[in-house]
This record gives sequence, structure tokens and C-alpha cells, in this order.
Amino acid sequence: MLTRTDLRSAVPSPVELRHALPRAEVDVDAVIHQVRPIVDGVRERGVEAVLEFTERFDRVRPESVRVPAAELTRALDELDPAVRAALEESIARARVVHAEQRRTDVTTQVVPGGTVTERWVPVARVGLYAPGGLAVYPSSVVMNVVPAQAAGVESLVVCSPPQAEFGGRPHPTILAAAELLGVEEVWAVGGAQAVALLAYGGVDTDGAELAPVDMVTGPGNIYLTAAKRLLRGLIGIDSEAGPTEIAILADATADPAHVAADLISQAEHDPLAASVLVTDSVELADAVDAELEIRAKATKHSDRVTTALRGKQSGCVLVSSVDDGLRVVDAYAAEHLEIQTADARAVAARVRSAGAIFVGAYAPVSLGDYCAGSNHVLPTGGCARHSSGLSVQTFLRGIHVIDYSEDALREVAGHVVALANAEDLPAHGEAVTARFES
Repeated sequence: MLTRTDLRSAVPSPVELRHALPRAEVDVDAVIHQVRPIVDGVRERGVEAVLEFTERFDRVRPESVRVPAAELTRALDELDPAVRAALEESIARARVVHAEQRRTDVTTQVVPGGTVTERWVPVARVGLYAPGGLAVYPSSVVMNVVPAQAAGVESLVVCSPPQAEFGGRPHPTILAAAELLGVEEVWAVGGAQAVALLAYGGVDTDGAELAPVDMVTGPGNIYLTAAKRLLRGLIGIDSEAGPTEIAILADATADPAHVAADLISQAEHDPLAASVLVTDSVELADAVDAELEIRAKATKHSDRVTTALRGKQSGCVLVSSVDDGLRVVDAYAAEHLEIQTADARAVAARVRSAGAIFVGAYAPVSLGDYCAGSNHVLPTGGCARHSSGLSVQTFLRGIHVIDYSEDALREVAGHVVALANAEDLPAHGEAVTARFES
């Protein structure tokens, strides 16, 4: 089922690998022209434009953007007890992990009388997006809200698309998750118009203010990503997320049933989702293909899964050794990387590029999606080579505070003047010497 790329004779250079490996092609620029009028419309006409776009794209027109608090309470009261218990466990584990990420202020004495302090200050207000397309993602509410709260963000709003079958409100499970997390502000708006409204703010249908935010985080479709690109600068963003992806580095010790199940679990997200197996065992590759044929037909979203697995973004890469496999997965830089090899911990320790690494037979990606305690908002499209997933640090800004005494400035004044003159910026030096003129 998986298209094969044979690299056993020689592993190409990193540059060549980037072209040789399967990858979804997502051209955000191709939809910018469609998204720009939406962003402009929301900037110019506010909520009225938002509701018009919502009616066009989501086929429902909410009575208001902000979801009444009573709706959140009702959603939690009516939530399946098993789902509630699972969300509570997910939240508890995520809070344990993210609480350890909070940085502390550090003051460094550079010279007597001269210090530089790095203060960590949370973003004041953030918008957190929970998608509502082919699936419902209360887990994304957890993954966005928990680190923001741990960072000390004082004001946050969750956005999720309105659903016609729920009276123009987001899915009740989204509302219930927000209530469990103590989120008081939820907007029934999705897609590009959600990002625009978060950036510009507006006035709701009842006259209440919808305050703009400083940052928007959370995954979405290509139109939401295009809106993030257009508005970056006015707002901060976490990333431009593309289709989800999994890579599995496996050898002959791996169980083909486990590998196949994990590849399918990622393909279940979207027809563009990427599922990539990297292995030095042809026998394993054959066994995984056989398992995929059986399991893909039996799973609920069979058509979606099969489309993803057979797409150009998915495949099996054959290598001559686990060492070569490590070179391949580092070049691929997967959003999710599983290591299913002998001595998996040691192999995982050698990985340098991945959004998250799942070690051994009992750490599937779906564990990280929900209950590992890790964050599942991760870099896609090879961005793990240079970027990290969502964390407490996403919502913090480091501010340097410089505090020098007169003597400390006098001692270094000559160096400042010399460098200012070297850059032909003499007024920079004069700003220092002016303080010592008699």
C-alpha cells in the first residue's frame, strides 16, 4: 500500500533527501488571494462580516459570537462521564508537565554596578484555536490552554467553528473542555474570519466588546494558516501548521501490527495526512503493508485513511541500517516520530529533528495526542529542524532590564564611543559622553 523509496545503496545528502522524501505539498500562497478579502472585510466591518462569512462557509449564523457562560456549564453537565474523566486526566497530566517549563528571572552582574536581568513576562491576551473540521478536538483546547495558563496569561479566548447541528455553537465537547479548564470566554467562529476577529476585535451582536488579542495559537486548515500569515506582526502566531504527519523508524524487532496501527491512526486525521515508515527490514515493510491492507479496510474512516496512505505524502523508505535511518528521519524532521527499534531509548537519544519523539512499543502517538502530558501542537512540514512545539515558552517574552551605575558606565564609555565611531554613528557615543560633561 505504501509507495517505496529505496535508499539502501546510499543515503543522499541532506539537500537531496529533502526532495527525495515523501511530503505533503501545501501552498499557502495559493489561497492568500481568497483569504485577504475575508481579513479585510473583518477589519472594516467587524462582526457583521464575520457572521456573513460564517454563514457562507459553515452554513450557520450564530446569534452572537461569544458563547453564553450557561452554555459552557450545560455542556459540561451533559458530557459523557467517561469523556469527562478522560479530559480531567489529560488536563492533570498536561499541567504536571507544563508547570515545570515556567522560566524564572535571572540577574547577571556584568561588572560592579552593572547588571542585566532577563525578565519573563507572559503575553497579555491570547486567542486559542480548536479546529472543527473532519473531527472534534477538545484535546486541542487542553493543549493550548494549559501552557497559556501555566505561563501566567491573564486573558484568553478559545475560538472554535460554530456547528449547525448545535444551534450555531461550537461542538459541546469543546465547550465542556473549556469549562473544565476554567476558560470563561469562547467565541463561535472558525477559519480565517476567526483569526481576523482575534486580531482586530469587534463588537458582538449584543453590544459587548470582543477584545483583540496579542497572539493566536492552534492548528487549522490552509485558510486559517493563510490568515495567520497575513496578520503576523499585528499578532504573534505559534506556527503555520500544515497537514499532520508521523514517521516511524523501525527495525526487524518491531511488531508490524503496531506499526500499521500507528500509521493508520495518523492517516485518520485528513486525506493529506502523512504516514512514513523508515526501516532497514524489507520483511517488516512487507508485513506492515499486509497489515495496512487489512486494517485500512476495517477502520471507520477507511476512505480517508486509504487516500492518505496512498498519497504522495506517505510512503516507506528502505535504508541499509538504523544509522542511515536516523539520517533520514533527521532530514524529514517529522511532527511525530516513533522509534520502534532494538534499544529504542538509545536510538531516540540520537535524534536531532522531531516535534516529539515516542520511544518504544508502548508510546504510540495517540498517547501523546491525549494523555502523555506532552503537548500535541507541534511543528509540521520539516519545521522541526528549527522550531519547537507549543509550550509555556510560547506565551512568554524575555525582556532584558539594563541597570548601570555612573561608575559602571564611565568605565566602559570609551569602548562604546569607539564602536559608535566605527559604525559612523557618533551621536551614539555622544549620548554616553554627555553624561560626563562638566
